[in-house]
Amino acid sequence: MTLFFLLLSSYLIGAIPTGVILTRLVGGEDVRNAGSGNIGATNVYRVAGRTLGILTLVGDCLKGLLRVLLANSYFNLTPTHTALVALAAFLGHCYPVYLGFKGGKGVATALGIFLVLSPLAVLCALVIFIAVLYCWRFISLASISAAAAVPLLVLLLEGYNPLFAATLIIAGIVIWRHRANIERLRSGTENRFNL
Repeated sequence: MTLFFLLLSSYLIGAIPTGVILTRLVGGEDVRNAGSGNIGATNVYRVAGRTLGILTLVGDCLKGLLRVLLANSYFNLTPTHTALVALAAFLGHCYPVYLGFKGGKGVATALGIFLVLSPLAVLCALVIFIAVLYCWRFISLASISAAAAVPLLVLLLEGYNPLFAATLIIAGIVIWRHRANIERLRSGTENRFNL
């Protein structure tokens, strides 16, 4: 029963649409109807400005970070249960019940999760993200590259455990949800990121 509650609450917290809420609070347009239509930080940044974009990034990251951190702090979770809680929060962001199961791509929420579960892997993936972004200026390509690297980094740093399995699933979903970006990258129509 406790595990069911943890998974359900993790999903519902992960499903909170940070970008949609923030843009509505300031009277801006619904980010789902502007730019790429995505609810994540990159689209909020482009549609509503730098401040809201950064706040969305932080909010989406905290959904994963705080949920896993609090669950581990207050419950005696096995590694498998911890991985399931992480997956539930991540799936909440990608498929939120509040928005008809149409959510973000999960990069920031995954970042928060892995900051708790494998901070060194996050640091290495961040280096990859920054290097790819600096060289090519595509947020999508940087996100895909970092997501693809995380399972290998976790395997090397943490060993084979339930976290590795969860990482594979999360990375696979992140890359899958970038499939439109991949097509635009291939066709040369993807938007470059400019500060």
